[in-house]
Amino acid sequence: MAEQIPIDPALLVWARQRAGLSRDEAAQKFKRIADWEAGVSAPTYPQLEQLSDTLKVPIAVFFFPDPPDVPPINETFRTLPEAELDRLPSRVRMLMRKAKAMQINLAELTQGRNPAERLITQDLQFAPNVDIAEMAAAVRQYVGVTVQQQQAWHGDDAALKEWRTALLNVGIFVFKDAFRADDFSGFCLYDEEFPVIYVNNSSTKTRQIFTYFHELAHLIFHTSGIDKVRDRYVDRLVGDARQIEVICNSFAAQVLLPEDAFQRAMAGRQATEATAEALSAQFHVSREVIFRRLLDQGRVAEDQYDRAVERWNAQRQVERAPGGNPYWTKLAYLGREYVALALSQYHQNRIDEGQLADFLDTKPRHVGALEEYFSRGAT
Repeated sequence: MAEQIPIDPALLVWARQRAGLSRDEAAQKFKRIADWEAGVSAPTYPQLEQLSDTLKVPIAVFFFPDPPDVPPINETFRTLPEAELDRLPSRVRMLMRKAKAMQINLAELTQGRNPAERLITQDLQFAPNVDIAEMAAAVRQYVGVTVQQQQAWHGDDAALKEWRTALLNVGIFVFKDAFRADDFSGFCLYDEEFPVIYVNNSSTKTRQIFTYFHELAHLIFHTSGIDKVRDRYVDRLVGDARQIEVICNSFAAQVLLPEDAFQRAMAGRQATEATAEALSAQFHVSREVIFRRLLDQGRVAEDQYDRAVERWNAQRQVERAPGGNPYWTKLAYLGREYVALALSQYHQNRIDEGQLADFLDTKPRHVGALEEYFSRGAT
């Protein structure tokens, strides 16, 4: 008989409830969970691995002295109606739990301190009635990427990686996954020390870049948020909640394409989809960014904008890691910087191989191969 691993039943109850599962629902996969939660028996290590995967918490959490003091995910979505949260696809809700687990992982790997020298969500503050152009200019200056640097990047793939690195340098970790829900481009979870952005890797690269900054706006306002292709619920919001949601899309467009650069690029051009196509390639942004700027200026009508965006999003192509290799995919999803943090802790003998596998969201038998791919230096 496999050895049972003693854990505090309160931690198991906390993890199950945090995952939004009733005991009966959990019992469909773990028949003895009632006994585990009552302290009558305990799971084996393989069962603990399954619990970790199902409940989306690191295995290490089950050995904490007390349940982590983290607020429920729903509480951080100040601008999203409860009804919208309730309608989220199960896959997206699971990824949100996974994102919260990544925040716990980051705290564990860094002794609770964000490794970035600066944290944009602490250093910059704006009121909901802020002038969006001024906010975008302040953020662009803080991030430290000029329009000239942006235009010099060789392709959308390079732009995606450069922006990800730029956000990491100001304290924002970006993770990716396949959402399997086309209407969702990404989401963010706010935290005072470890704000994170999760991006749908099935979106085009330029749409992912747009999502970076849509979610960054949420984080700067100290709220979690969701970037949906169709965000009709915004019309039902009131007060600051509505203002923040309205800001996010315009902010993303203006920070990626500042006003002066946009005016120069538009000189002699018509407000057409062909123009959006041309400027999209020039600045490595989505066509939606160009049309959003034209919409904000009143040069395209809202229904024209909606129709174009709807059509462009229908044309999205699934993005894959080179060759479909699962190790490249894992590295792309986690990001090299996060993987480097976990490997550093392992090589300093602060965590063992099982814990490393847990932090890397993989099986122990895959750790060696994942590190070998990591050493090649490309994702």
